Amino acid sequence: MIKINLLARKRKKPKPVPAFVSAGGILLVLAIIVTFYFNYFMKGKMASLAHQKSDNDMKIALLKSKIEDVKNYEQLNKKFTERKQIIEQLRQNQALPVKVLDEISAKLTGGVWLTGLNFVQYGVKIEGVGYTNDSVVEFVQSLKGSPLFTDVYLEGTREASEEGVDVYHFSLTMKVKQ
Repeated sequence: MIKINLLARKRKKPKPVPAFVSAGGILLVLAIIVTFYFNYFMKGKMASLAHQKSDNDMKIALLKSKIEDVKNYEQLNKKFTERKQIIEQLRQNQALPVKVLDEISAKLTGGVWLTGLNFVQYGVKIEGVGYTNDSVVEFVQSLKGSPLFTDVYLEGTREASEEGVDVYHFSLTMKVKQ
């Protein structure tokens, strides 16, 4: 005899999961994985960039101090060069007054004497006295013939009386060849 169990039910086949649900689940899992990876990657990258920034800031500070050192060196070098040029010019001009006085004394004519000699920016200014106007002119002409002086210019003469003697005060300027 065959026994039939009426209580036993027939098992139904499970319904398949729709493709969009499984695809959505897979995409959700992938999105979570990508988000965690991206977050981890970005934190590492940001830490790396922060470390690089601090290194660059230290390098910039070091380079700024070196730039200041270079500027200070350039200023010191400029001052040194200026002082060196002044010393060289003083050495060159050291013998000049002796040469000028020697040349003037060699060109000094009889009847003329000097009362003042000044080195000015443009050359030499001489003041003196002569017994006659001709002796003053002769002195000026001898200075014009000198190879050391140029642009000898007699600014003027004036007649005066000193201790009862008529004399001529004169003033002249000239440039010195270097």
